[in-house]
Amino acid sequence: MNRRTFLASSAVAAACVEATEPAASAAPASIPIIDCHIHIFDTNRKQGVPWPEKKDTVLYKPALMDRYRKIALPLGIVGAIEVEASPWYDDNQWVLDIAEKDKLLVGFIGDLEPEKPEFRKQLDNFHKNKLFRGIRYGNLWDRDFTANIGKPEFIAGLKALADADLVMDSANPNPRLINDLLRVTDKVPNLRIVLDHLPRLEKPTQPAALKAYMADLAELGKRKQVFAKVSGVAKTVNGKVPDDFNFYKATIDEMWDVFGEDRLIYGSDWPNSDLWAEYPVELKIVRGYFDAKGKAAAEKYFWKNSLAAYKWIHRAANQPK
Repeated sequence: MNRRTFLASSAVAAACVEATEPAASAAPASIPIIDCHIHIFDTNRKQGVPWPEKKDTVLYKPALMDRYRKIALPLGIVGAIEVEASPWYDDNQWVLDIAEKDKLLVGFIGDLEPEKPEFRKQLDNFHKNKLFRGIRYGNLWDRDFTANIGKPEFIAGLKALADADLVMDSANPNPRLINDLLRVTDKVPNLRIVLDHLPRLEKPTQPAALKAYMADLAELGKRKQVFAKVSGVAKTVNGKVPDDFNFYKATIDEMWDVFGEDRLIYGSDWPNSDLWAEYPVELKIVRGYFDAKGKAAAEKYFWKNSLAAYKWIHRAANQPK
């Protein structure tokens, strides 16, 4: 399984979290926030979970809505989209059953494989639930995205997804994935795509490869159906996580320049984000950046753009329309 090929070891990640200064926190929001990237799982289930691994001392514990709610609500989070962290087919329904009872969840991104013969039947089945907003596909679960793009059945599956007005989230970005997404948009131009965790991408160091990557990213930014999450921003420097957004400004500026203020959205990546910093620290960083852009830009980032990308379901009075 290639779930987190670019992550540091759990032991190192744990040290990073411990090094985070408690004073770095985010105050309650003046703008309602839709968190477009959380994972829920229960390590206490009889069948266990495919991720995280038991040896992961930071992540291997139940990550359920009660735990998320205690962290998120005081910070002004009014809704969240769950992004599936399991390739097990039945776990799609497991999450939907939780979402049905919890109005904080405004959408769910499932895990289905468009190249499989059973995909269309599975898609039709889950699409009956209005909270099912699409699928995630990319560099995870040892799937070969690059090879699958050349398969007619894979493209037919993505066309069915687009025709259903659903979205595809990508996973674990690298330069090859950016090129793959560019190819997908050529083949299925009406498919909405959300690019996850771009700040974690390691850029090529070889000049020609870097130039090719930057050209692909710029071209992808011209495709108006492609959105990007400013997520996975925090990093560890000398054993600490800087919480001043100015430290990360150049990275976020690059995304702003490529995708513009209308196609950037917020996602925490909770609880996976705990490998780098606690939730309030991650939120403080991006809030500092977007608050500096003005209220209109901040509103787009924290909820309006996500509505355009996901068409999430309004379920509670405090969720914006």
